[in-house]
Amino acid sequence: MRILSILLLSTLLATPALAEAPSRLVTVTGEGTVQSSPDLATLSIGVTTQGDTAASALGANSAALAQVMDRLRAAGIEDRDLQTSDLSLNPNWTSDESGNSRITGYVASNQLMVRVRVLASLGAVLDAAVADGANTLNGLSFGLSDPKPLQDEARKAAVADAIARATLLVEAAGSKVGPVVSITEISGFAQPMPMFRADKAMAGAPVPTAGGEVGVTSQVSVVLEITE
Repeated sequence: MRILSILLLSTLLATPALAEAPSRLVTVTGEGTVQSSPDLATLSIGVTTQGDTAASALGANSAALAQVMDRLRAAGIEDRDLQTSDLSLNPNWTSDESGNSRITGYVASNQLMVRVRVLASLGAVLDAAVADGANTLNGLSFGLSDPKPLQDEARKAAVADAIARATLLVEAAGSKVGPVVSITEISGFAQPMPMFRADKAMAGAPVPTAGGEVGVTSQVSVVLEITE
């Protein structure tokens, strides 16, 4: 009798677990992209100089870079938007007819990152940089000074896209979408880099630029329940 009671109790305890149907879930990926006009440009320029000695090459580079920075300040660029980087000084090796190499001079190089907050002045800023010694242009990109509002809108669009996809798939299978179980952000944000045109730079007019639009993209993975 005791054994029968134990077996009956075990059966009663197990009955709810057996009666509970397993959860049915659907997992989808959503993507959202929001476009906006840029309000910030980042310019990477360089100054490269040569000299017979390391000191002369570095001195000429420092003088040229100082002139470039002074001209940029006069064009309205603030000190907080100027940053130097990648200073280098290297010997210039030359080989003679016998294959022997010797140092015939030195090359100094310095890079300058410039943030332009007034895009209407970008062409004039480029002209000012080149006029006083900047002899390399390493890149120009457009962006947003405060991307967070656009990022939040992209997140919302990504979640809405995921739910719409899940609804389409589940209803096509004859069921209905239930509540959201989890949301996972699966990627960072990407800002496309618009193109920069310099076809009239040698004509004397300010360098023409086109900011276009920048896009912020978000991707999420959403898990939802499936109901009858």
